[in-house]
Amino acid sequence: MSQKSADVRIDIVSDVVCPWCIIGFKQLERALLETGTTAQLHWHPFELNPGMAPEGENLREHLAAKYGTTPEGSKKARDQLTQMGNELGFAFNYADDMRMYNTFRAHQLLRWAQDFGKQHELKMALFAAFFTDRWDVSDPEVLAGVAGSVNLDVAEAQAVLEDGRFAQEVREEENFWTARGIRGVPAVVFNLEHLVTGAQGTENYKAVLQKVMALPASS
Repeated sequence: MSQKSADVRIDIVSDVVCPWCIIGFKQLERALLETGTTAQLHWHPFELNPGMAPEGENLREHLAAKYGTTPEGSKKARDQLTQMGNELGFAFNYADDMRMYNTFRAHQLLRWAQDFGKQHELKMALFAAFFTDRWDVSDPEVLAGVAGSVNLDVAEAQAVLEDGRFAQEVREEENFWTARGIRGVPAVVFNLEHLVTGAQGTENYKAVLQKVMALPASS
């Protein structure tokens, strides 16, 4: 994504363990490509499971407890997501023993990566780490390894997670968005003014982009 002289600023509130967040982004990415629109992307933190235990929870059991999802419903949803991901070039690799984790540490690492212009790369790598590789994205060693995969310093990543230097900033940013009514993700804000929630689909994102681009710039 272009970060200079972009046509539109896009702020995305999301979590790396949210399947619809990567689906929505891939749809948006395709809409940007098909409309020839360049975007300045800014990722923002949201925790789907802020109270999750350190060891995480079995994903199927978690969804059943949180949403009342049946085993049949869970399989249907996974199959749907897998097919949508395949169509968008993203691999979901669900398994019955897959676990859900808290992502507060992941968001701290994403904040750190922002200072090096690597936030977007790390975000994409974390989505893949969780959904494709089924890694524990709450584990500091796993997170540092993912940071290394996008050419960030592994030792520094470990230090960032150990000392929690961005913990308060991440918490404040999470509170900023929830205070403004963000209760579910993805939440996408175009040019700091136009909010779109949920994975809208490529055609709908194209329509939003065309509408936003047609509006006069705010003074």
